[in-house]
Amino acid sequence: MKLFGGTSNPTLTGEVCDYLGIVPGKITNKTFSDGETSIEIEENVRGRDVFILQSTCTPVNDNIMQLLIIMDALKRASAKRITAVIPYYGYGRQDRKVKPRVPISAKLVADLITVAGANRVVSIDLHAGQIQGYFNIPVDNIFAAPILLNFMRSNIQNDLVIVSPDAGGVERARAFAKRLNASLAIIDKRREAPNVAEAMNIIGEVHGKTAVILDDMVDTAGTLTQAAEALKSRGASSIDACCTHPVLSGPAIERIEASPIDSLVVANTIPLNGKAKKCNKITVLSVAELVGETIKRIYNSNSVSTLFV
Repeated sequence: MKLFGGTSNPTLTGEVCDYLGIVPGKITNKTFSDGETSIEIEENVRGRDVFILQSTCTPVNDNIMQLLIIMDALKRASAKRITAVIPYYGYGRQDRKVKPRVPISAKLVADLITVAGANRVVSIDLHAGQIQGYFNIPVDNIFAAPILLNFMRSNIQNDLVIVSPDAGGVERARAFAKRLNASLAIIDKRREAPNVAEAMNIIGEVHGKTAVILDDMVDTAGTLTQAAEALKSRGASSIDACCTHPVLSGPAIERIEASPIDSLVVANTIPLNGKAKKCNKITVLSVAELVGETIKRIYNSNSVSTLFV
């Protein structure tokens, strides 16, 4: 087994390698003055089972291109099998045609990854489950739920209500509520444009309860903070939030700090930027053990799904 890491999340790559008891593969990444990416694999991979860990986070296009070039280099170096481990799958929100004459970018990225040489893909909490069907190769969509659930059981108690910030996240919120013996609430949200959301009504009882807003990602935090304001106005005693992917772009940190949210728990699928690291409300949980165990099971041809039973 060989595990190579791109430049998007070197800390997570190191943690996964520590869990597996291996040394990260040697790779040189250079950039020409015009922005072109140059990759060189510095060790023999012929006949090896190779994994590449790269989140396609900011800068999204650069990280996707780097992933594709690394896979092409490994394919041409005669690697036996190439598995792209993509903790955060960029362009995942563009998974369908919402109006005429728009692309399905999530499908395009899937095609690029496949053509570049991936034999298998591993990702965490894909924005939409149907993205698995955009690939003609095996896809393991693993879940950060066990990590988030363990944290919530230990740190967030009392009279819990799990809140879905939109209709699309109801299934995820219901699964969490069932495992925590908590009640469920739903925010009726309308989105006027990308990164612009307006919270409308709350379905469910939140008065006097500890509300936990659950989402797969937080980008500009507009949805999150508006949901928090709506919960506060309906009498929630305290408000926390959990998400897998801390995109946290634009005014996200300023909005979170000014909101009634007491804490935001995130996974390290995406490294926090400078402002996010300084935010006292944010707690980061590591997915290294989860990713490492998934890689180990794929390498040994064991079941991955039993991790989540």
